[in-house]
Amino acid sequence: MEITTYRPEAWHDLYVMIGTSAGALVGLLFIVMSLHFDKISERTDDNMRLTVEGGRNNTYHLLTVVIEAALILTPQPINFLGAELIAVNLFGLRLPLTIIYKYVNKPITISERGGFPTALIATIIVAYLIGAVGGVVLVERLAWGLYLVTAACVIKLVRSVLTAWMLMFGMFHAEAIKGEATGGD
Repeated sequence: MEITTYRPEAWHDLYVMIGTSAGALVGLLFIVMSLHFDKISERTDDNMRLTVEGGRNNTYHLLTVVIEAALILTPQPINFLGAELIAVNLFGLRLPLTIIYKYVNKPITISERGGFPTALIATIIVAYLIGAVGGVVLVERLAWGLYLVTAACVIKLVRSVLTAWMLMFGMFHAEAIKGEATGGD
């Protein structure tokens, strides 16, 4: 189905919900990071740096979803929308790639399983790639590309919530390991 003008009213309610959810989660991340800033700033090891960067990137992933929702809700030609979504998703893709570059060979024990969070990083990379592919499909004026973009947004939302949970408990896990190593409680 080829269309030349995007009809945002068809997706309005879904993208209002997606954008609002992402915005609310950004606020919660600010609160959580603020409440735990003293614990975070005390440590300078790779686990804490990754926790801080992970929290920051989580915020950026959620802000990307807010931007995508705003773009989708804006009446405009569908090929313009597709180009904008390609740009936003490729720009967002730099975040997990930077984490890989900085931390892949470091002694990371951020989660209960320990080690580098490969599945987490892979999931967010896939979400950005799906969003970019959805944008390419929209540039070709094929309406089904919006389903890919929607899937990418939902993946980013769910992954961000799960990542925040992992970072919160990973921080406590790293503190416990540090306490055991130093003989403290």
